[in-house]
Amino acid sequence: MTKPLLIEHDDGVDRVTLNRPENLNALNPDMIDALNGYFEGLQRNRATRVVVLKGAGASFCAGLDLKHAMARRAGQQEPPGVTESLDSQRRIADIVLLMRRCPQPIIALVQGSAAGGGFALALAADIRIATRSARMNCAFIKLGLGGCDIGTSYFLPRLVGVSVASELILTGRFIHAERALAVGLVSEVVEEGGLDAAAAPYVEAMMTASPVGLRLSKECLNMSVDAGSIEAVIAMEDRNQVLCSRSEDFNEGIRAFLEKRKPVYIRR
Repeated sequence: MTKPLLIEHDDGVDRVTLNRPENLNALNPDMIDALNGYFEGLQRNRATRVVVLKGAGASFCAGLDLKHAMARRAGQQEPPGVTESLDSQRRIADIVLLMRRCPQPIIALVQGSAAGGGFALALAADIRIATRSARMNCAFIKLGLGGCDIGTSYFLPRLVGVSVASELILTGRFIHAERALAVGLVSEVVEEGGLDAAAAPYVEAMMTASPVGLRLSKECLNMSVDAGSIEAVIAMEDRNQVLCSRSEDFNEGIRAFLEKRKPVYIRR
């Protein structure tokens, strides 16, 4: 059986590939379980410092595998109850929560379709790079559901503002690569086949940062987005800087800066 998720670890970088290209990498139970298992495993993982997430084939992820979901429902004698339905819903939503909680920065490489749950995965990443073919939407409202699902109503207003977020959530319209770049949803738009090369400078810059500094920076950004005051943000920043300054990473960073070389951090 083909693995739904391919994971390649390379010197501190995990390259994670959604691997159902024949189904546009749609989320079926096996892939949902694999994503939950992988991101949950990152919480105490010190070997992985950066994650690059992409989809095999022509699309990033077309969202929930509706054919599988409908076939499963047709095979049931009775519709699933509220408890079962909520459990299934939460199992998908857990993925984006784990993505935000894991200390490693995540770079999403988006080509083709990133719809519904696939769009949610891209939004939960820290950085998004897209090809010109990329098209993303909140597909949920087109399926007889509400437009807010899997964290999209949390991420979108913070990334693109309430007006554009309202447009996308309430209409289900696709946002294409060039407009996504214009509104700050993606960092770069590149030609087809250029995603890995475009991600390389981001990965290199993150790998040059100290391991503890990189992890605490993601944590601080997460906290700052929802902070109630600048005082709360500065308190978190002060705490992180003091922690970093007491580490050997800081000493090595200073030495490398003065010696005009790349730092070499000890793996922990």
